[in-house]
Amino acid sequence: MDPTLIIMIVAMIAIFYFFMIRPESKKKKKLAEMRSSLTVGDTITTIGGILGKVVHVDDEKITFETSEDRVRVQVAKWAISTVGKATEEPPK
Repeated sequence: MDPTLIIMIVAMIAIFYFFMIRPESKKKKKLAEMRSSLTVGDTITTIGGILGKVVHVDDEKITFETSEDRVRVQVAKWAISTVGKATEEPPK
């Protein structure tokens, strides 16, 4: 095999790693840290867009109130998208 070809393949793998795999793993790690640090009283947004205030935290589940009517919803921790109200508007 030509040494230039080997160098090009290694360079492509390195580029793929630094621009695709590494940022995704950092994002997953940050999201896992956010979900594990949830406490009672935090305002959350689920991946489905439901807003609420956390009232109980377990190892795998979160219970939150969705309104002043004290409607409680229990979801898995992986269903929490952000802490706070998500303000991003969907694209038109």
